[in-house]
Amino acid sequence: MAELFGFEFKRKEKEETFPSFVPKEPDDGAVTISAGGSYGTYIDLDGTVRTEAELVTKYRDMAVQPEIDAAVDEIVNASICVDEEDIVRLILDDVNITSNIKKAIHNEFKEVLRLIDFNNQAYDVYKRWYIDGRLYYHVVIDDVNTRDGIKELRYIDPRKIRKIKEVSRKKVKNGDATVTKTEAEYYIFNEKGFNVGNKQTGPVTQSGLKIAKDAIVHITSGLTDTYGTMVLSHLHKGIKPLNQLRTLEDATLIYRISRAPERRLWYIDVGNLPKMKAEQYVREIMVKHKNRLVYDASTGEVRDDRKFMTMLEDYWLPRREGGRGTEVTTLPAGQNLGEMDDVLYFQKKLYRSLNVPVDRIEQENTAFNIGRSSEITREEVKFSKFVSRLRRKFSALFIKILERQLILKGVVTLEDWNEISKDMKIDFTSDGFFSELKDNEILSGRIDVYNNMMPLIGKYYSNEWVKKNILKQTDEDMEEQRSKILEEQEDEIFNPPMMDDGSMGTDASGNGGGGGVAAAGSSAPSGGQDDSSKKLIDAQNTYERLINKDNKSLQDMAKLKSASQIIAKSGGGKAKQILQKYKSGVKLWMMQY
Repeated sequence: MAELFGFEFKRKEKEETFPSFVPKEPDDGAVTISAGGSYGTYIDLDGTVRTEAELVTKYRDMAVQPEIDAAVDEIVNASICVDEEDIVRLILDDVNITSNIKKAIHNEFKEVLRLIDFNNQAYDVYKRWYIDGRLYYHVVIDDVNTRDGIKELRYIDPRKIRKIKEVSRKKVKNGDATVTKTEAEYYIFNEKGFNVGNKQTGPVTQSGLKIAKDAIVHITSGLTDTYGTMVLSHLHKGIKPLNQLRTLEDATLIYRISRAPERRLWYIDVGNLPKMKAEQYVREIMVKHKNRLVYDASTGEVRDDRKFMTMLEDYWLPRREGGRGTEVTTLPAGQNLGEMDDVLYFQKKLYRSLNVPVDRIEQENTAFNIGRSSEITREEVKFSKFVSRLRRKFSALFIKILERQLILKGVVTLEDWNEISKDMKIDFTSDGFFSELKDNEILSGRIDVYNNMMPLIGKYYSNEWVKKNILKQTDEDMEEQRSKILEEQEDEIFNPPMMDDGSMGTDASGNGGGGGVAAAGSSAPSGGQDDSSKKLIDAQNTYERLINKDNKSLQDMAKLKSASQIIAKSGGGKAKQILQKYKSGVKLWMMQY
């Protein structure tokens, strides 16, 4: 049955289902409830939804922290290349459809990007998905004219919506296994949200607007909790390291403020004075020796601001008769206050929990070195694979929106989409310069290995094995390159005609050796008849020697072509036969190559 937004686009057919005792475990975090009947259950939005809303709020609070913000910025910049004109591209090379349908799908994909405003908002959309761990869009269409496709895509706060799945379970006959079947899927939307200020705002059980499944585009991070009922963000692993880092930084700051200054110890001789008199005497001494000069920046005056000292400044201690009398000593400040090893440890632990290489974040590394692939660290390789996984998960957003757009406009049916969508690919544009360096380095390495194996090709290794295992060409690549080389052999731009003396012909502008058709009116250089006859004989000998040679090389084919052209220019009834035999030899050589 092909229905979308409640509209039917195709004749309804009986849907074939295959019951199973193993329920599906999706990663969308949907709330599973029993479907209808007297045994139906209510939608418990009081528990999981409120917790998910708190999680989203927690993730956004974490993203404000400088360390998390730097890590997220590094991940988003590595995933989205905003410097290129086309950030993402739709690849349909493996899709078995006509060229007209491919062109229509490409046009609708551009419309999808325009609806999201992805070329301008790519960084913000991707960052929002990465931080929240989920992304919701409302697909707005024209109910009167659905053929116009999607009119607008509106972002939905994930704290205000939740997916619901109604399932029915029944036991299998003559057995204890239970068959689970999904009866309905929809979304519940609450304008006030399921959590406001981390406090329950009222009864939310069964409250909210019920929305059709096809009206919402929903993608997640693919991470769930241990029970599989709650979607987690990629920031979830950083909650504990971030809390530890915050606590340690606060403790370090408090310790340094309280222990940094050097304090004085005043031992005041109070003799045999009673306790009350002794305390009064100590206070008088404190006031007498307190002299705090304060500079007033507004008036430029220096005044004496006499106040009692705090315990962070000086210590005043009375001393009885028999002691050493009044004494003033110094209490040393805290030691090793500049040590930051423990703070740096938790900072690196936080970055590693987010799969970000520490070298990318450390501010000391101001220079950016571009080395060979052998110099790339293992962390960089892991980070590159992590970014590729993120891109693949995020690609579901374009595929789901494109599905609704194509079906609404009647470009494809739902059945056709289920077949062709499996072969669609979303390609994210990478940093062109760095990707080009990597590709050139890989290609240079393959060519070096090929050149080193030249003496062994045809003796111990076949040409086909070398192309597949060294040059990494597929069967399609080999067939395409073979046909292209055959075409270029007949093209005088790539293979200019040879002169009688064996030199390259000139192009139309008279420039020699540049390829192209020989200039009109050009003639062979003057020379004796003996020289021409000798060249013809050498060309014939070279032709006969090479035309029947097995395993011809590129140099052999160049000599063979030059000899064939010299023989053909000499005239004679066999000229056409020689050229035809030469072309056949080229084809046989290409098949061998």
